[in-house]
Amino acid sequence: KARGSCRTSSSRPYHLVIFGASGFTGQFVVEEVARTVSEGPKGNLKWAVAGRSKQKLEKVVEQAAGVLGKPELRSEVDILVADVEEPDSLAAMCKQAVIVLNCVGPYRFYGEPVVKACVENGAHHIDICGEPQFLEGMQLNYSSQAADKGVYIIGSCGFDSIPADMGVLYTRDQFKGTLTAVESFLTIGSGPDGGCIHDGTWQSAVYGFADGPKLQGLRRKFNHKPLPTIGSKIKRRGSVFFSNEIQQYTVPFMGSDPSVVKRTQRFLAEDHEATPVQYGAYAGIGGIGNIIKMMFAGMMFWFLVKFSFGRNLLIKMEASSFQFAFYGEGYTEGEDPSRGKPNGKIRTLVQGPECGYVATPIAMVQAALTILNESTSLPKKGGVYTPGAAFAKTTLVDRLNKHGIQFSVI
Repeated sequence: KARGSCRTSSSRPYHLVIFGASGFTGQFVVEEVARTVSEGPKGNLKWAVAGRSKQKLEKVVEQAAGVLGKPELRSEVDILVADVEEPDSLAAMCKQAVIVLNCVGPYRFYGEPVVKACVENGAHHIDICGEPQFLEGMQLNYSSQAADKGVYIIGSCGFDSIPADMGVLYTRDQFKGTLTAVESFLTIGSGPDGGCIHDGTWQSAVYGFADGPKLQGLRRKFNHKPLPTIGSKIKRRGSVFFSNEIQQYTVPFMGSDPSVVKRTQRFLAEDHEATPVQYGAYAGIGGIGNIIKMMFAGMMFWFLVKFSFGRNLLIKMEASSFQFAFYGEGYTEGEDPSRGKPNGKIRTLVQGPECGYVATPIAMVQAALTILNESTSLPKKGGVYTPGAAFAKTTLVDRLNKHGIQFSVI
């Protein structure tokens, strides 16, 4: 049903509405959309910004016009006033958009009313959430309603889940044979002050720890059958270990990637009869000094974001870049995956610019452009999807490559 709404927005004035446009991440999403208007359907993109304060939204558009040297934004970009606590304002916003880019976090507190309004009013929804409990809760509660309405609700479309989830699929697609397991190692290349801190990551990690038991309960409600293990069972590694792969101290990655990748693999196994790929996620932390620095940065982050002088310190981190190294194994073409151990290996890289406010807006906006331009390559019916489930058959990886998030085989 929603296929039509992707291809044409004749009934809806905007292809994209950025909700929470004046927030920390939202302002960078505004700039990224303004940069990519020529990539919209038929080379054009109608878009608007939305949020609680008309004044703040005007300021963000003004700022983008200045930064990008595009004075026309002041007259071309409409401003919609919408508030999470006023469902009517959300409904009005969603009725006008083909896709809502939701930048209002933490999603566990503010996300559901927006998802609900999108489903009820026929708008697709993209977020950059890193909170498994929210993402899986939305899948449990809204997937069948979204399917009925032909609406795509696609979570975690920022850094780090798009590089991780699409990276696993890229590795699978590049492997000649049947890929059975992948481990990813995230490393951050420092700028002058180093570090890669993304608006929601620290907070999500903290909430994630607290949510363990609730998440288990939520997962039981899906009644999933365990996915079959093909090939050697992936080994769980210790809490801090020296990785020979990346030659530095490494910890299990605390973000939502393992949850996102597993949901993608389940969808592809159940809907496309693909061989599920096992996944382990790790992050390099360099030397012991970095472990201490990381803990300190986590505590400082929320303090800094709240004050404008703190934001300036965070902006200095722009020069830091990220790299995901994927180490995969599987059975080469002609080998029987039900016999013996995997006999093939593959290494791939996904690398890109600063994670929080360069890579995240790029990933989010390219996900939206993919929905607008490639609706026939999305899953057959609407629903609540991971990026990998939604975009497995699209050219999202090629689009990201053109925008500085690069996928390659080593």
